[in-house]
Amino acid sequence: MSTKVNRRQKIRYRIRKKIVGSSQNPRLSVFRSNSDIYVQLIDDANGVTLAAASSRDKDIKAQKGTKSEKSKLVGAALATKAKSLGITACTFDRGGYLYHGRVKNVADGAREAGLQF
Repeated sequence: MSTKVNRRQKIRYRIRKKIVGSSQNPRLSVFRSNSDIYVQLIDDANGVTLAAASSRDKDIKAQKGTKSEKSKLVGAALATKAKSLGITACTFDRGGYLYHGRVKNVADGAREAGLQF
């Protein structure tokens, strides 16, 4: 019998076999905890994190709103950092989570701020 975490881990590994990030087209990785959400732009070729944002950042934490609303702000914040680095496109890695709720809001926030995937 597999637990929820083990099931997500298997899905995550299956996704990672197909998705690879490069310096021009990095992987946008999402991690969702019960209280916060974290996103990173990762260059897998060099094993480097190019940009990161989370709901624990001071400007986002200060905002009022639900976790879903803050997730949208996190996506927008990451897209802004990516643009300053000259990155316009990325590959979305949902990290084994369903593309729904907070994970979808991160993607929508990043798209609205100009990141393409």
